[in-house]
Amino acid sequence: MASRTLARVATNADDYRYVYNKAIAIADKPVILHWLGEMFDPELKGYWGAQEFDQTLETALAVIHDNEAKIDGIKISLLDAQKEVDMRRRLPSGVKMYTGDDFNYPELIKGDAQGYSHALLGIFDPIAVAASAALSALARGDTARYDRLMTPTVPLSRLIFRAPTQFYKTGIVFLAYLNGHQDHFVMLGGAQSMRPLPYFVDVFRLADAADLLENPDQALARMKSFLAMYGFEQ
Repeated sequence: MASRTLARVATNADDYRYVYNKAIAIADKPVILHWLGEMFDPELKGYWGAQEFDQTLETALAVIHDNEAKIDGIKISLLDAQKEVDMRRRLPSGVKMYTGDDFNYPELIKGDAQGYSHALLGIFDPIAVAASAALSALARGDTARYDRLMTPTVPLSRLIFRAPTQFYKTGIVFLAYLNGHQDHFVMLGGAQSMRPLPYFVDVFRLADAADLLENPDQALARMKSFLAMYGFEQ
C-alpha cells in the first residue's frame, strides 16, 4: 500500500522502484499494489516521485513490468475514471486493475471493449446489498439490471467520498449505525465530528433513495435520535 514514510523520504522515481522491487521480491505470493491518491491522504502528495500523473503513471507501470510475475493487480484510488482507464489499458495481460474510484465505479466495473476493472471499493461496505445483486446481474450479462441497481448508489457514494475525502469513513460508519450494525455512532479520535449536520441528513436521504436502509423503521428512529442531539425534535 502507498506509504507515508516512503513519500517523505523518497527523492525521485528511482527510489520508489528500488523500494517496491525489494519489497515485492520477498513476497511469497503475488501482491496487489494500492496507489492511494492525495485526496484520501494529503501526506501522499507527490507519490511515485512526481506531481504530474503522466510521470507517476510511468513509474508505477515500470514497477509492475519489473515484477510482472509477482503482481496480481493494482488498485488505484484517484477518483478519476480516465486515469484509471488509461492505466488499465497499459497493464500486462496477466495483471488486474482493481478500481478504487468511489465516484465512477459502475462504468469502470462494467468496462468497455478493451477491458474492465475489478471491484475493490470502500463504498461496497454500505451498498453491499445493491452491489451484490448488481454484480450477479452483470455476471449474467444483464447490464440493464446492473445499471438499475448501481446507478442510484452513485450520488450517495459521491457524497460520502466528497472532499475532504479522507473523512469518508464518517459516512460509512454512520450508515452502519443507521442499519443496526453497531449500537452507537462514536469513532476513534472523534472522527464523527468531521462532517457537518447537512452531510448526515443527505446520507440518510440518499441511502433511502437507493433502497439501502435495511430496516427503515430502525433507521428512521436512529436518525431522529441523532437529530435530537442538534436540537431538532418532533
